[in-house]
Amino acid sequence: MQKMRKDLLILIIIVVNCIGMMAWFGEGASNAEISNNVKTKDRLEAIKEKGVLTVASSNDVPFAYIDSKTNEFTGIDAEIIREVAKRLGINKVEMRKEVPFENLLQQLNNNVDIDIVADGMYVTDERKKEALFTNIWYRESEAIIVPKVSKIAFKEDLKNAVIGAQSGTAFLELAQKWQKDNLVKDVVIFGKQAELLSAVNTGKIDAAITDSIVAAYILSNDSSLYLKILEPYEPEAPGMIAAAVRKSDTTLANAVNQQIDEMKRDRTIINILKKYGLNEKYFVSVNDGHISGQ
Repeated sequence: MQKMRKDLLILIIIVVNCIGMMAWFGEGASNAEISNNVKTKDRLEAIKEKGVLTVASSNDVPFAYIDSKTNEFTGIDAEIIREVAKRLGINKVEMRKEVPFENLLQQLNNNVDIDIVADGMYVTDERKKEALFTNIWYRESEAIIVPKVSKIAFKEDLKNAVIGAQSGTAFLELAQKWQKDNLVKDVVIFGKQAELLSAVNTGKIDAAITDSIVAAYILSNDSSLYLKILEPYEPEAPGMIAAAVRKSDTTLANAVNQQIDEMKRDRTIINILKKYGLNEKYFVSVNDGHISGQ
C-alpha cells in the first residue's frame, strides 16, 4: 500500500510538471507570436496607432531643429513633415533624438524608435543604397562663406586657403576633391554647422563650404557673425533634398509622397520655402520630383 501511494505521488508530480511545461511552451509561443507581430506590423499603421511620427535630425538650422526659445520642432523640413503628418491624420511630430549628420541613416536602420530622417539631406546614389527616399522636397546647392574682410574674392583665391566643411555632407566631399586637385590648401572637418561657422568667424579657418540655405538664413539672422557669402560663385554641387525611411517602409514612403505631391500642387511647399527666405528657384515640381532607381 505504501508503495502504491509513493507511485501515485510520483505520477501526480509528473502530470503537474507536464502541465506546467505545456503552459510555459504555450506562453513562449504566444510571446514569440506577439513579438513577431510587433516587428512585422506596417510602420505607417503603427505610427497612426501611437499618434506620433518620430523624426531624427542633427538639429541643424534652418532645416529641422528644436527652437531654443519655444522648445518646438521647427525649420523648413520640420514644417513640411508636420504638414504631411497632419494630412495623414497623425497628431504629433517629434524630434526625439539629435544624431550627428553622418550617422543619420545608420541610426534610421538600427533604431526602431525612428520613423523618418529629415534634415536638408541630399539624395545621392550612395545614400539610396542605405535608405528609401521620398519624392524630392526642394533643391539646394553649396555656398562659400568667408569673413567680411577677406583676401578671398573669387574661388581661385581659395588655393592658399584652409577651408572647413561638415562631416558627412556632400560639401565635404567637394572640398576634399578641391584639395586633391590643389584648389585649396587644406580641409578641416567639423561635426556641427555652428562649429564650422564659428571657426570662420574666429579666424581658425579661412573659409567654409556649406548649404547655401544655411548660409543665407544664418547670416541674415545672426548679427554676431562677421561673415559673408562669396560672390560671384557658380555652385558645383547642386542637389535635391528629400526625407528618408527604411527600405522596408514602402507604405510610409508612398503615403508621404502622395501628400508631398499634393502640397506642391496647392503651393504649400513653396509658401514654406518663402517663409525661410527662399524663392522659386528652390522649388521642384511634381513631375521633376520623383526619384528613379530605388
